[in-house]
Amino acid sequence: MKERNVTDVVRELDISKSYLYKLIDKKNISIPKTNTGRYFWDEDAVNTIKNHINTKDTQNINDIEYLVSSLGLKQSYINNRRYLGNKYSLSDFIRNTVDENCKGINIVVDIFSGTGSVANVFKDKMIITNDLLYSNYISNYAWFGNGEYSKEKIIELIYNYNQMENKENNYMRVNFANTFFSADDCSKIGYIRENIEVRYKNKEINFKEYTILITSLLYAMDKIANTVGHYDAYRKNVELENKLVLNVILPEETLNSNNICYNIDANELIKNIKSDLLYLDPPYNSRQYCDAYHLLENVARWKKPEVYGVARKMDRSELKSDYCTITATKAFEELIENADTKYILLSYNNMSTKGNDRSNAKISDEDIMRILKKKGKVTIFESDYKSFSTGKSNIKDNKERLFLCEVFSENKRKINISCPFNYTGGKFKLLKQIQPLFHEKEVFLDLFAGGGNVGINSTSSRVIFNDLNYRLIGLIKFIRETNTNILLNKIDNVIDKYGLSKSSLYGYSYYDCNSSIGLATYNKERFLKLREDFNKKAIVGEIDYVMLYVLIVYSFNNQIRFNRKGMFNLPVGKRDFNSKMRSKLVLFSEELKSKDIQFVNKDFRDISLDNISPKTFIYCDPPYLITTATYNENGMWTDKDEIDLLDFLDRADKKGFSFALSNVLESKNEKNNILSDWIKSRGHYCYYLNKSYSNSNYHRKDKNSISEEVLITNYPVDWRNE
Repeated sequence: MKERNVTDVVRELDISKSYLYKLIDKKNISIPKTNTGRYFWDEDAVNTIKNHINTKDTQNINDIEYLVSSLGLKQSYINNRRYLGNKYSLSDFIRNTVDENCKGINIVVDIFSGTGSVANVFKDKMIITNDLLYSNYISNYAWFGNGEYSKEKIIELIYNYNQMENKENNYMRVNFANTFFSADDCSKIGYIRENIEVRYKNKEINFKEYTILITSLLYAMDKIANTVGHYDAYRKNVELENKLVLNVILPEETLNSNNICYNIDANELIKNIKSDLLYLDPPYNSRQYCDAYHLLENVARWKKPEVYGVARKMDRSELKSDYCTITATKAFEELIENADTKYILLSYNNMSTKGNDRSNAKISDEDIMRILKKKGKVTIFESDYKSFSTGKSNIKDNKERLFLCEVFSENKRKINISCPFNYTGGKFKLLKQIQPLFHEKEVFLDLFAGGGNVGINSTSSRVIFNDLNYRLIGLIKFIRETNTNILLNKIDNVIDKYGLSKSSLYGYSYYDCNSSIGLATYNKERFLKLREDFNKKAIVGEIDYVMLYVLIVYSFNNQIRFNRKGMFNLPVGKRDFNSKMRSKLVLFSEELKSKDIQFVNKDFRDISLDNISPKTFIYCDPPYLITTATYNENGMWTDKDEIDLLDFLDRADKKGFSFALSNVLESKNEKNNILSDWIKSRGHYCYYLNKSYSNSNYHRKDKNSISEEVLITNYPVDWRNE
């Protein structure tokens, strides 16, 4: 088809060019590109855009765009930055390779993320970025980090920065005048960077806004810098006519809230993270990135160090990468050995012997294949790619290769992790029986999550915890979002504040009791004071989750219960925060942090199946109609609730979702006829569980049993795999 001009395209669509590119970026729209990375516009591409245009979204964006344009500002995007080895032009090739060859990708780690061009094509996933350079960390946090920001505030500050003129003799002017920038631009850069720092320290801007403003400054500097794309040297005897102008950066606000950005050595980080896809784009040759971008790193860090040499470089000894030295192969091998992931995707070009000594790749193809083959099955994909060259190397037929390693699945036994409090109806002791019956996919929806025993032990890396009890969901969310060591310290502080027992430290005899009698006598008054203080906060709408967790731990049977007024009302229990409870909390907390988890607090009837990935497995553990428990006191789960849930599962079945439902068919001589009739009429599969919680047994041994706990599925279990 005939190629069209982008000006004609935006005119036909009645949108601005910046909105067009923002829409492509936000919606992950696939538009063909030329060899140079430019979008190829034809009728099909235009129609694709039309299908994604939403009138309401367009209006909201156009309001901001109008403000930007009315102030004479322009907007920058993630690809508007020069960077050695940038993979923006290969991003579609990388994403397509993953989509076509990898399954169950929810968590993506970009451990040598640079400016984030590859992470950007996986923004529909949970992203973990990392880079040794702080300047790249700042940019990655701006684009992908979790946090709210004010667009209006960013626009106003950028406008004010652009209006100012400055000739002050600050750090930048003293050290860099008429090198990479003119003297006046150096003064302006120094003033703006200092102003951003002061505003952040004075809490006038939050960290997200802080990173956005610094990133805008770095992009503006890079655009006018008197260089050939890096800061190893500047061009001499050149008139510095370009003036510093900051563009507005407005990162997307609907990214995964679990995204994490790191700024540490990749080989250290890899020991502490898990992922579905580990993307690797390490330095290829001896050119250290801290040398090439020392000036931007200096401005980002803003420690104002002494600089030296013609290029005015700071001390960079702590920023050197092993991947640019003769130890690259050893570092790479250690990284791969420690990777806990399903797939590894390595970008590495075929420059091992094509350039000069500095351009040549540090890791040979033979070593790459040897190392990756020990980890899994390797497939190589290739794409033509223009390499960086100083002009002294005659480099032809350069190709970027993607080494895709499907990691061997280890048959090591997975240890199930228990919820760190005793939630009635929890399925931890039944996990070994029900897990082999699950038909898990990419996403696990725990519709009645409770204490999270089932969802947290899912094999899926993306889990949706839903529960109508907002305190319960809030507590689990708090545990996930709080650093484990900090969480333990907070718990210990509450225990110390109220003088509660610490048997793991002092033993039972210290409190004049033994394990059989328990600690209730010693803790009772202290516990009641803690409960009173917690409930006082609850009355005014404040939930102190640390206090709540300590209450649960020290309460009767480690349970959670609130009265109709929302007050915690369990009495004191026999146990305390002993070493076993501490260990359970640590394991639970760390496992939560390793998964991409979404927390939802809705009635199951308000869960829209249309908004759930079709690759979702639904697990239901509702209150049982014919039994009573803490969560189902006073008949809170009625016949109507039971029927509504079964209707929900009928709709799920029609839409192609696989589901499993935990329930009981008979208890204390009472039968759940609603459920029994539904199973028979739908032809679903019913597996009887051994309620004694012994090893898996899917057949009912005692036909006269008065309690029948079952798992109901809408799919058959392949018994040949047992």
